[in-house]
Amino acid sequence: MGISTTHLIIFLVIIVLIFGTKKLKNIGSDLGGAVKGFKDGMKEGETKAAEPPVQQVASSDQRAAGETIDVDATRR
Repeated sequence: MGISTTHLIIFLVIIVLIFGTKKLKNIGSDLGGAVKGFKDGMKEGETKAAEPPVQQVASSDQRAAGETIDVDATRR
């Protein structure tokens, strides 16, 4: 009792009649562009996550009085 091929074809014909081929083409290209942008953003996020953050530490004469500095100490 699923969707048969005939039902699917009738459904697609009705959709084309309602929206028109030009609008469906625009929707498809917009959706494809959104998926591509999402994939590119995911790849960019992975490369940024792989790079360690760069920290700049100011010398004591450049720091304001009472300012604290966050650093990660590691043992070697």
